[in-house]
Amino acid sequence: MISLFLFGIVVILVGGVAQMFFAPRFKGPVTAVFTTIGAIPLIVLSFMLFQPDNVLSFSIDLSFPFRNVIFKIDSLSAFFIMVFSVGGALGTIYGAGYMSTYAQKRSVTSHFFFLTIFIVSLILVTCVSHALVFLVFWEIMSLSSFFLLAFENEKKEVYDAAINYLIAMHIGLIFIMTGFIFLSISSGGSYSFDDFSIALGKDQRFADIIFFLMFIGFGTKAGFMPFHTWLPKAHPAAPSHVSGMMSGIMIKVGIYGIMRIIFMTGKPSEISAYILLAVALVSSIAGVIYAVVQHDLKKLLAYSSVENIGIIGIGMAFGVLGLANESQIMTFLGFGGAMIHVLNHALFKGLLFYGAGSVYLQTHTRNIESLGGLAKKMPYTALFFLIGSLAISGIPPFNGFMGEFLIYMSMFKGLLFSDPKLAIASISAIAGLAFTGVIALLCFTKAFSIIFLGTSRSSSTDSAVESRRTMLVPMGIMALLCLVIGLVPQVMIAPAFAVSRHMLIGKDLLHHTFSLSGTLNDLSVFFFIFIAISGAIYFLRFLLLRKRSVESSKTWGCGYQAANSRMQYTGLSYATPFIVLFKHIFKTQRHHEKPVGLFPKDTKFATHFNDILEYYVIAPLIKGIRRFLDLFTWIQSGGTGNYILYGLMFLICTLLWITGVK
Repeated sequence: MISLFLFGIVVILVGGVAQMFFAPRFKGPVTAVFTTIGAIPLIVLSFMLFQPDNVLSFSIDLSFPFRNVIFKIDSLSAFFIMVFSVGGALGTIYGAGYMSTYAQKRSVTSHFFFLTIFIVSLILVTCVSHALVFLVFWEIMSLSSFFLLAFENEKKEVYDAAINYLIAMHIGLIFIMTGFIFLSISSGGSYSFDDFSIALGKDQRFADIIFFLMFIGFGTKAGFMPFHTWLPKAHPAAPSHVSGMMSGIMIKVGIYGIMRIIFMTGKPSEISAYILLAVALVSSIAGVIYAVVQHDLKKLLAYSSVENIGIIGIGMAFGVLGLANESQIMTFLGFGGAMIHVLNHALFKGLLFYGAGSVYLQTHTRNIESLGGLAKKMPYTALFFLIGSLAISGIPPFNGFMGEFLIYMSMFKGLLFSDPKLAIASISAIAGLAFTGVIALLCFTKAFSIIFLGTSRSSSTDSAVESRRTMLVPMGIMALLCLVIGLVPQVMIAPAFAVSRHMLIGKDLLHHTFSLSGTLNDLSVFFFIFIAISGAIYFLRFLLLRKRSVESSKTWGCGYQAANSRMQYTGLSYATPFIVLFKHIFKTQRHHEKPVGLFPKDTKFATHFNDILEYYVIAPLIKGIRRFLDLFTWIQSGGTGNYILYGLMFLICTLLWITGVK
């Protein structure tokens, strides 16, 4: 098994180096081929490790300060390796097609090199059980994704977003490092995760403090509110395949980190679970509310990622509550549902970002209000985006339904306990997740209909054609997986519930597995019957119309036939009845150019909704920091003599400190 792991990692890295020696148009395909070949053994290895008691472990002896570094791939690591390998391979294939346009104008060598480094670092983060090496791989992951995001750094908004992302990641890193320092001190100077686990088991209060620190650090990477503000900036700025991989797989490494701390703790306290549940509920509800009001398609998808991270967090919280209340089935369903949603979100969110990238390449705009009628010009992209929209809205028989279904089941199990806190938490979570699902459906009916249906709202769609095959193939594979997992969810029982089994070592889970399998089998039968009936109706329609001519004309408008694109719903008008209910949680900015003269030519009205956390907290804080730093600009005088003086003063102070002079 070690050979499979090393072969996969090495092949992916070789692809990043090999593409440097090829012509620009071949760099993407070479990287995609090597990444796909390397991903296959990693996926095979993951499924091998989903079997009970299968753990791959090996160590490497390094010099001080690392010393003996242990790599351990258990069920949790294997699950995320599978997600990262599938998402990385499909994202690289899409990226090869997406970047071919850029390869004609600028160098893409470093971009594809950092892309392979990014994928490998994601995988290695999940495997290492040594705090210092973990931090090294974590930093490599953050820096490589920074360079990927900053590909078009000549644009101010891209440059600002990249810097914002880098700062946010290092703020999160400070909390992770602080947690590791406390754990290392508590475990006698060790950096081993096994020793950390022992230290966490000794004192529950200490374990709660570590969980809180780590949750902030890993939660920043995952995009939980209120640590999410980098997401809506970074995703619109990055190339679309990078956005898809950052949202689909990278933010899941934050989920991995939280799950790893839960694993090391063994039995976290209820207070940790309730904190996680509260943050997750706020993230899911507020994330989808902010997604609805966005005009920028990729910003809409970014806020939707915050929502889905919240849904995953709800499942994790009920898994922890199951551990705290010694409920096997709640733990089983909570962690299992969360893990299935991790995979599902990687598929349908990657699919939606890739669909957005296809639209952007053809129209050169992300503004939803400027689009329309693209289903006629980009039918495959429209179909794949529709499947992604249905999946993310939790509509059966697509995969998004299954993860949420299991999380619902875990929440309903919480109602069976006599503990009033757990009952209130369960009711609140059920209501919150139901509300999130309804608004997600509103959000993505808006996105799909405004972009792909009706008629064009501007000239940006005039030259639009269907995307390249290299972009359509990975989108098609993702769409197919969204349908297959929805129709036959049993295929994901072993991978997802291997994580729960790890948390419930020594427990007999066979009866839970068989019971759940029966429920999923019944759902599969119902879904297949539904598809068969729908297919029969469509076939009957085909038979009835095959010898008749079918004509198309304008939609009947009460006799009025002079309708134009300006008379269609806009995205804002579609969502306004909902927006007015929550207008107080937005910072609304309106731009209005009033008509002038007797025969005015132009008038404009636009509404923008700002994140209140960004507007009232982050922006003023950054402004205050800049003002504070401006007080010290005199230090950068530009005089060589002054700089030499600073150096001498530093040396004198250092010598005084070393010699003990006070």
